[in-house]
Amino acid sequence: MWRRRVASFGHAFRGVWAALGSEVHLRFHAVATAVVTGLGFYCGISRLEWALVAISVACVWAAELMNTAIEALTDLASPDFHPLAGKAKDVAAGAVLLAALGAVVVGALVFGPYVFGR
Repeated sequence: MWRRRVASFGHAFRGVWAALGSEVHLRFHAVATAVVTGLGFYCGISRLEWALVAISVACVWAAELMNTAIEALTDLASPDFHPLAGKAKDVAAGAVLLAALGAVVVGALVFGPYVFGR
């Protein structure tokens, strides 16, 4: 039983690495995550601020990975153009956009006072 549980983590990490290798937007999110993490250490943000930043980063990554999965499944199910396939991809991309905009708002609220003075 433990072997299967450990293996499932391996499959999940393999999925993240595969997405990082194929998705330009996810690589952008990886760079943004590194920048935000470095800025957090530089500014000495509080534990609560770290929590807000971590949740925001996780939401963007999760949305981007779900978008990638939906795009792959849509391409498999509908290799030719279909309006519903396009709608599915657009809605999934919209979820990423909303998560990213939410993260930008959190970033502005957390880092704004450190960058622009209190």
